[in-house]
Amino acid sequence: MRTKTLKKNKINVVTLGCSKNVYDSEVLMGQLKANNKEVVHEEEGNVVVINTCGFINNAKEESVNTILEYLHKKEEGVVDKVFVTGCLSERYKPDLQKEIPDVDQYFGTTELPGLLKALGADYKHELIGERLTTTPKNYAYLKIAEGCDRPCSFCAIPLMRGKHVSTPIEELVVEATKLAANGVKEIILIAQDLTYYGLDLYKRRKLADLLKELVKVDGIEWIRLHYAFPTGFPMEVLALMREEPKICNYIDIPLQHIADPVLKSMRRGTTKAKTTKLLNEFRTAVPEMAIRTTLIVGYPGETQEDFETLREWVREMRFERLGCFTYSHEENTHAYSLEDDVPEDVKIARANEIMEIQSQISWELNQEKIGKEFNVIIDRKEGQYFVGRTESDSPDVDNEVLIDATKQYLKTGEFTRVKIYEAEDFDLYGELV
Repeated sequence: MRTKTLKKNKINVVTLGCSKNVYDSEVLMGQLKANNKEVVHEEEGNVVVINTCGFINNAKEESVNTILEYLHKKEEGVVDKVFVTGCLSERYKPDLQKEIPDVDQYFGTTELPGLLKALGADYKHELIGERLTTTPKNYAYLKIAEGCDRPCSFCAIPLMRGKHVSTPIEELVVEATKLAANGVKEIILIAQDLTYYGLDLYKRRKLADLLKELVKVDGIEWIRLHYAFPTGFPMEVLALMREEPKICNYIDIPLQHIADPVLKSMRRGTTKAKTTKLLNEFRTAVPEMAIRTTLIVGYPGETQEDFETLREWVREMRFERLGCFTYSHEENTHAYSLEDDVPEDVKIARANEIMEIQSQISWELNQEKIGKEFNVIIDRKEGQYFVGRTESDSPDVDNEVLIDATKQYLKTGEFTRVKIYEAEDFDLYGELV
């Protein structure tokens, strides 16, 4: 017969999905620690909080499978309680309660105080910027806004995260200062839409103003921009990026597609001509800029001609970084009323074709780096290599620099000067200068 454990609760926070979820888990863990709770991240604990993703089918499946895995551990007596929070829970709470009733309690994305109460803790309003970071000590995510006001037809984010709400500049500076005091050297600005930052609070786009304040924070050496929207981009950010060494020559700007009929149906508010002009302006203003984008293939009504337009444009634009996803038909989105008419095998074939083209482009661009020197931040040691990144590379999604650990010792979290001697599609091999 199963017996309850008598030991003090240890709360294990399990994070699924994107960097926004990583940030939310870190805030939760900071609150728990401030309440003198023992909290760990993805280690063993008798109380489990699963921070789920509900964005597309694969992510939803992973979230459901993780919930079932921990409920099995609960049945076995390894775990006492399982709580579920995050986007899946926000989007499907009534369904989940009905289908998976053994979860102790479900919480949405805005119900942190309720979740804390269920864990025997109080929500502490005064904890601005207090987080238990789960990333390597040298970098951390800084979420500058929550939610999204864009009407993109395929996206369920507004259903799960609500309307766009910017965090005041003063609070973000406090948070960055605390991160720097804990040894963080690189902050990665995240939001559903960096482009929109400030419009709600200050009645104008204030990303540049925020950056001007963040570069003043001692100890922060790199500031990286993630998830800008291509319409209404505040162009003054480019001059700042060019002139301010702390702001990485890097931007993540998810473009999703380029064929005009698809862009129109996606409700992206732009065209192929406007998007191409914007990217050319980026590269003129900041010639060293690495541009990362993500694309969707197999959107309802995407013809072979639309796909070929996208494919040739990828060849032409030669993005430094690119990811490609197959379309996921999401209920309650505008596109759900359209027929999901591109067969799954065609979607997969198209995604593979785009990534093959990108792999070749990445290889060619990496060959140009051979013999050149770069500032590299060391994230970790893995096997016989120290693994680092240049300012053109974001963690987890971009190229990595591998340095032979049998020949030299490096400290993780430190910057070092590295000369590249070999390059593959997505890896660079370097030695200390």
